[in-house]
Amino acid sequence: MPWYYYVAYFFAGAFLANAVPHFVSGMMGRPFQSPFAKPPGEGLSSSTVNVLWGAFNIAAGYVLLLQVGKFDFRSPLQAAVTGVGGLAMAVMLARAFGRFHGGNSPGKQPSPAARGAYWPPEGVE
Repeated sequence: MPWYYYVAYFFAGAFLANAVPHFVSGMMGRPFQSPFAKPPGEGLSSSTVNVLWGAFNIAAGYVLLLQVGKFDFRSPLQAAVTGVGGLAMAVMLARAFGRFHGGNSPGKQPSPAARGAYWPPEGVE
């Protein structure tokens, strides 16, 4: 199998992992950071924008995973490359979004400016 198939599978995992927070936040009706916010990646985008961005990431992951080469779900190497791409993106997203939501410093509340429009959840003090 050509090396570039593995590159495609790595990025498929990254796109699929990136789809999760955007799609889920959008479906919950919550604003979330996206590349379309001002400033990009820091400001909040609407829930609709996040659902669309999540759907784009799912589509890109699908194309890279199932339309490039012949991905075999039973191949440990192909699954591992895809999983490493997803894990790499997940760790990067955890660090980036943790800055805004207090995840990088457990036990410490994020600053009011970083809390966003929906922090804390209603009914939670």
